[in-house]
Amino acid sequence: MEKYFALCLLLYAVAGCFANDLTYLNGFYSKTPQRLSKYSWFGNVRLHHFRVPEDAVLVRWLLTVSRGSGLNCGNQNITVHFRAGAPPVINPIETAFPNSTSVSLAHNLTLIIPSGQSGNVTLFNVTHPKPGDWFLAAHLPKDEGKIEQQGLPSCSYLFQAQMFLRRAADLPILQHNIPLYQTLTTTTALFKVFVPEFSSRLDVFILNCSVKLGNDCGLSITVGSSTLSQSSELKQNCSGLESCSASVLIPPWNSWLLVTVETSHPNTTIPFSISANVTVGCKPLSVSSDFNTSAFIRTIIAPQSNTSGGLTNTYVSMRDQPGLRANSSEPMCMRSPSVFRDEQDVLSLRFIVSSSNLTVTSDLPTVLTLEHSPGDSGGTFVVQLHLNTSSPVGGFARVKACLTPSAPVLHLNRSQTCASGLTQGYSLSVSSSESQALLRIPFPDEGVWYLSLQTVCNDSVDCRNASAIVGVSVSVSACIDDCGPYGECRLLRTHSYLYGACVCKAGWQGWGCTDATTAQSYSRQMAAALLLTFSNFFFIPPIVVALYRGYHVEAAIYFFTMFFSTFYHACDQPGVTVMCIMDYDALQFCDFLGSVVSVWVTIVCMARLQDPVKYLLFMVGTLIISMAMQLDRRGLWNLLGPVLFALVIMVTSWVYRGVKRHQCYPPLWRRWVLFLLPGIVSALIGVCVYVFAQTDSNYYYTHSIWHVMVATSVVFLLPPREKHIPPWGWTNKICSYRRCKNEKVELYTVT
Repeated sequence: MEKYFALCLLLYAVAGCFANDLTYLNGFYSKTPQRLSKYSWFGNVRLHHFRVPEDAVLVRWLLTVSRGSGLNCGNQNITVHFRAGAPPVINPIETAFPNSTSVSLAHNLTLIIPSGQSGNVTLFNVTHPKPGDWFLAAHLPKDEGKIEQQGLPSCSYLFQAQMFLRRAADLPILQHNIPLYQTLTTTTALFKVFVPEFSSRLDVFILNCSVKLGNDCGLSITVGSSTLSQSSELKQNCSGLESCSASVLIPPWNSWLLVTVETSHPNTTIPFSISANVTVGCKPLSVSSDFNTSAFIRTIIAPQSNTSGGLTNTYVSMRDQPGLRANSSEPMCMRSPSVFRDEQDVLSLRFIVSSSNLTVTSDLPTVLTLEHSPGDSGGTFVVQLHLNTSSPVGGFARVKACLTPSAPVLHLNRSQTCASGLTQGYSLSVSSSESQALLRIPFPDEGVWYLSLQTVCNDSVDCRNASAIVGVSVSVSACIDDCGPYGECRLLRTHSYLYGACVCKAGWQGWGCTDATTAQSYSRQMAAALLLTFSNFFFIPPIVVALYRGYHVEAAIYFFTMFFSTFYHACDQPGVTVMCIMDYDALQFCDFLGSVVSVWVTIVCMARLQDPVKYLLFMVGTLIISMAMQLDRRGLWNLLGPVLFALVIMVTSWVYRGVKRHQCYPPLWRRWVLFLLPGIVSALIGVCVYVFAQTDSNYYYTHSIWHVMVATSVVFLLPPREKHIPPWGWTNKICSYRRCKNEKVELYTVT
């Protein structure tokens, strides 16, 4: 009921947010509720992907968290992260990021479900949101490592995100250097302006502002849209000024920018005029209409085929680059080599520069254009620079590089920071003392990125002819360094969007499994591997006892369980002490199947049924257990179902024998005290340890206890040998002649 009340209130609020002459349209988008998990790696988050259209002026997210009925779970915190352009980079357990990795943590919000309440409904507003992809990631607090058995009661939480948006259908457009006369009757007026490519400056002017009650219009200008980061908008306060302007240096290219004019005087009519001026600065040289195929093969394909992924030593000058006009009359203000996008696999691509070794000079910047498709934001952006230490000429000090989205920085040899007008960039440099530089950006923003390089000189020397040769390698991969030796890179999906994340092992943590704070030592890994594998040798006594008492089929099943459990745990180790004799999935299936079937045949054997019935139950039970294991190997009923059904068969058989013999079955008290009770106690101890005591940290010895207890219980619970079965159950033959058995044989005489 609370959810529907909040929905109605939200629709009413969205409809009344803006009341000027613009035409506004509403939109509603909803995602399917998902069950939340405790956080240990990025795969535990529930990622929701939304698309905000152009001209959106308001977005409101309705965040609904509901608690499952059942246990008294107490207070619970749910964290929701927001980011525009790419999935949010988060670090809720405060692990260390890999070296040379630049991150900016996403904005987050904490939702609280108090004890005794079934849910939480929260509204989160973003005014003037940036158009494009928006991502929400939700998760529970840190996973403490408790291994929960599926099927047992537990606290569960469902998270659902719904987006309501309001967009302007006829937003006024600011033409370049053409004043637009407006009258502000509400607190806010909205406009948009297009920034073409190669723009170096955007100026928005407010002129002829006047009010009836004084000279202060109380206006302010905001350029840009909100991304929940500090640098995504530029604000200029015009209070006390009749005319003012807001200037954005290096605005984002090929994009529409939102311009917001606000007043601090509500319910006042304020006439004013507004205009925009875009300054188009440096442009690269034009290219010819004919594509030089031979030059492309000579400079791109041939060097790549002759190297194994490293940097080539071949340098191609500007006049040798394919497609450039050497006789262009346009002034040369920057070098822009051709960049080829080579898609190799899902979230795996590289950018091939027409000359992988670039001559970077001090007079002109070298700019590489790196086009990112929306699907590339789910990977890791990797930039590597390598300076040829024998190549610097002139007063060389270092080569400075700046990686920025939307627009490049063109004056790196000055004190200008590595940032464009509305976005923060990433800087790196190489010098004679540090000839290599590496930069990794997890989940980069979608759109076009620019890598600018320029030689920077010492202050005391002439810098007109300084240059150096730099090798450049740019790529996108699913994970950082493929998660290293202690991690596994996994591709995750939310609807049609793919992204990569590292799942770490052996106690390693972090975005690239490089944080060794809780890492397991080699001796700890070896001890875990030996305990989990050698504890299966406790099945040797049950195998010997079964063979001695003539239970050959049961002994074969116990051997099957011991063999595959040993090698499954040898393959399932989280660190470097791993040995797999076959596919991991096949080993896991055989281990789980053997464990349950061993319990099944042991209890059915205790029922002391006739051999045809017993073996029929063995076969039917094994087939049904195999089917259940294929459907869900970790389900509670995969073990509980066969155990309960086998116990029903055993109890029925024992009651039938007791009624028929008019005495308790088994009849001997020594059988109960010395065998059945110890076997039942061992089995109960093993089950309790398996279900309630296992955690990630103690798994190697608690699960080993489970192996020992189950094997011990089988030794005690196996029924004694049948009287007519000899020890070991061998066939009684001497020299190919069968000896008489101690059985009744009726002889019939024909007369």
